[in-house]
Amino acid sequence: MKVYEVGGAVRDELLGLPVKDRDFVVVGATPEQMVALGYRAVGRDFPVFLHPTTHEEYALARTERKTGRGYRGFQIFASPEVTLEDDLARRDLTINAMARAERGDLIDPFNGAGDIQSRILRHIGPAFVEDPVRVLRVARFAARFGFDVAPETIILMREMVLEGEVDHLVAERVWQEFARGLMAEHPVRMFMVLRECGALARILPELDCLFGVPQPAQHHPEVDTGEHVMRALRCAAQRGESLEVRFALLVHDLGKGTTPRDEWPRHIGHEGRSLPLIEALCERLRVPVACRELALAVAKWHTHVHRALELRPETLLKVLEQCDAFRRPERFDSMLRACECDARGRLGFEERSYPQAERMREAARAAAAVNTADIARSAPKPDEIRQLVHLARLAAIRGALR
Repeated sequence: MKVYEVGGAVRDELLGLPVKDRDFVVVGATPEQMVALGYRAVGRDFPVFLHPTTHEEYALARTERKTGRGYRGFQIFASPEVTLEDDLARRDLTINAMARAERGDLIDPFNGAGDIQSRILRHIGPAFVEDPVRVLRVARFAARFGFDVAPETIILMREMVLEGEVDHLVAERVWQEFARGLMAEHPVRMFMVLRECGALARILPELDCLFGVPQPAQHHPEVDTGEHVMRALRCAAQRGESLEVRFALLVHDLGKGTTPRDEWPRHIGHEGRSLPLIEALCERLRVPVACRELALAVAKWHTHVHRALELRPETLLKVLEQCDAFRRPERFDSMLRACECDARGRLGFEERSYPQAERMREAARAAAAVNTADIARSAPKPDEIRQLVHLARLAAIRGALR
């Protein structure tokens, strides 16, 4: 019985990154031996055990055989005869197929260390095509590390798309990979890799169709809408924005993909067209409520925020009320942060100031300072309270923005 540290921990150590979780492979052991040594069995689909003291995962060396469509269509084989190299060979990428022996020796049968130095994501063998989740994982690793994908791996990923493998991905797993990729250091890389292999058109067709659709004339149309969305997302990553902000930017312009060609120079009404597309996408991928709500708010109101310097106090208050800025100030601030990244996603606007956000915040602060409790107590009739609060907030905004 031999124990080896494997996978992400070995990879991250070579990359100089902090290691969060450690996984181990046990060669030459049976489940009965593991239990006898005090390990607790937890694997449902294959033999995995928790160490009796550290509670780290120890899996018996195994191989896999494709038996059906999708990422669940595998038959697992684990026995003492399975070698370490057999186990490493079933993994997806060379950088994930390295191991360390108990003495610290690096075992690297597929030159993962060399690919780390070359900053390349490369598949191990033809069995890569058997698991459609690997398409998402490769794209997510590209976002995390900023690595390029080997041409031969892109070819295999295209084959998987053409053969319909990615159509069998379950929504929860797709969202899980997207969320992790969105929060990576280079999230744009994820979507560019998915687009290059054709998977974006199958998984997020609403986003894929934005590439080639020009921006409105006043927004530097030499950058098309898809490229603009990627630039806005890159800005959000550079500013360390939340998952909710990044997702909102990813989908805020979906309506432009449905604009008739003869209306492309203006894209009038694209905000309204975006809303049902976002709703449908969030339902399809089981997107969390916080992400969905912010995405809808940004899609509906970002053009108003961009025009904040020219809006009348009445319109500013309307935006604040309909954005629920007074009851949910944190979400309102996230919306403004998304709008600023959207503005900076235009070519030539990357370093420009965005006073619109401060004007919206100033209006919100003034209106929020109104003592609604006093108004409620002094209102002649209960049904007049809302209108009186509205008028008081409007007066406060007018006074603050003179």
